[in-house]
Amino acid sequence: MNWLKNFVRPKIKAILGTVRRDTPENMWIKDPDSGQMVFYRDLEANLFVFPGSGHHHRMPSRDRLVAMFDGGHYEPIAFPQVAADPLKFRDERKYADRLKEARAKTGVDDCVQAGLGTVDGTRMVIAVQDMGFIAGSLGTAAGEAIITAMRAAVTHKCPFVIFVASGGARMQEGILSLMQMPRTTVMVQELRAHKLPYIVVLTNPTTGGVTASYAMLGDVHIAEPKAIIGFAGARVIEQTIREKLPPGFQRSEFLQDHGMVDLVVQRKDMKETVGRIARLLLKAPAATPSQSLIPAASV
Repeated sequence: MNWLKNFVRPKIKAILGTVRRDTPENMWIKDPDSGQMVFYRDLEANLFVFPGSGHHHRMPSRDRLVAMFDGGHYEPIAFPQVAADPLKFRDERKYADRLKEARAKTGVDDCVQAGLGTVDGTRMVIAVQDMGFIAGSLGTAAGEAIITAMRAAVTHKCPFVIFVASGGARMQEGILSLMQMPRTTVMVQELRAHKLPYIVVLTNPTTGGVTASYAMLGDVHIAEPKAIIGFAGARVIEQTIREKLPPGFQRSEFLQDHGMVDLVVQRKDMKETVGRIARLLLKAPAATPSQSLIPAASV
């Protein structure tokens, strides 16, 4: 019976053209707010924002860079190589294996990507932290990438923008991960010494050691709607203080009401907003993409 069921019947169906094709897992995405199923290509075309509820879905780093730069063109910034597994760490699995899996899944070496180009005609460096790579955790490679991108902004005398998304420090790298907090903080001070705008965009989620360092040191802090932003998790805080937290605690809108976030901006308006803020901080007139001084490479 198994032979008939597993071999003969599929062969007959294949001949008759009645074999049901399986739907790829990533073809349809469920809206976490409304439960509606949305076709992946439609979600991608809408900047990964669900059209029904307006929920801002996780956005891959390359898509973010393309959406921000004029014409989707930018010059990728190369990062120095670092030790892949400095502590030879292992928990349930080897850290080296986790890295290989994350690289195969995302197509990038680590969670931070950066590029140089123009946004509404204003030259700037943009770095993006990707939650899809080991929860956007901050390790030595990510720290080195952020510092390198900031140095590129200093070299080109232009604003630096970072889109932050992270679960915190990367535990598999121990103290080496925590050392990226003061290292990136020192580089932020260098941006300030050169009087270059530093704009931070907080996306969902921005937590842990990242929030305790470069994520909260910007000249202007923008957040996407309903993003979780904080150091410790809400449940940990409730258990510590033994009190019920107010509604919306650690969400973008709550932080804006309490002065920790300057603006909450829809993703569709992010490029225009960042460009306008950069020009204001530079005291520069409005520019057009055609006035760019950078011959950016297409990515």
